[in-house]
Amino acid sequence: NALPPIIDLNNALVSWLLTGHHAFITAAGYVGPRFRVDHDISLLVPEVWCRMRPAERDPQYLIANHYLEKCEDFEYGGKRVLASRLGYRINTRFVHAFFGRVFNHPSAVFTDEMLRPELQGLDIFADGLDNIITTQKRVAQLYFDDGSIAHACPPLKALLHIMRDEQYQGLDLAQPELRRLFTREGLLASDWYHARLLAKQRLERARWRRNVDYLDRFVKKVSHADEAARLGVSGRLAHARQTLEAVESPSYLGQLKGTLGVEPIDSW
Repeated sequence: NALPPIIDLNNALVSWLLTGHHAFITAAGYVGPRFRVDHDISLLVPEVWCRMRPAERDPQYLIANHYLEKCEDFEYGGKRVLASRLGYRINTRFVHAFFGRVFNHPSAVFTDEMLRPELQGLDIFADGLDNIITTQKRVAQLYFDDGSIAHACPPLKALLHIMRDEQYQGLDLAQPELRRLFTREGLLASDWYHARLLAKQRLERARWRRNVDYLDRFVKKVSHADEAARLGVSGRLAHARQTLEAVESPSYLGQLKGTLGVEPIDSW
């Protein structure tokens, strides 16, 4: 892929926000130093999720009903450990309620030490998080180095700043103002998204103008009269003109709202 990575990241995140999909991740390889799981959990989770009702798969429902617990930062060895970067994780209540639909004794499969890896050793847990934070800073810096941070969608731009600087405009991930950037409503209201819709409208306008021009020239050629009649080109031309008129109208942007839009290449 010869495109800058920020384009793929924008498209992926914007698609998730617009469609209302929720993101869940699973551990692979090891859960702490004592439990090797490879991809067993990754294969098991879909079995559990398909036994959950749609409402039960909503993160807000899971948080409100205490099935997910927030990882909090803490002090260890005189240093701040940014455990909050892990987000929310399943707990014993979740295991009993949902993994119990697959296993007779789910707590024997997911022990407290698996659910809370820090119980296996705070030093290893803190070191693992330090590796995560260091990697996040290194990866985020790449988007600043190539200048593509300027083209990131608002939530992604904030996230990259936090990965590198631990804050964005004085806000961290816990602040409601910043978290609103990651909502569908917040994205739809952004100037960044509006520019994508304008780019899409320009692209569609150019396409339908080409269609109208080509069909109009085809109809006017005397040598093509029989073929134009056979293909119903006059009707197609009328349709193309009608579509072009709709695409050029101000209301067309409202029809595009909720779509992915188009990357405004002229901004690069």
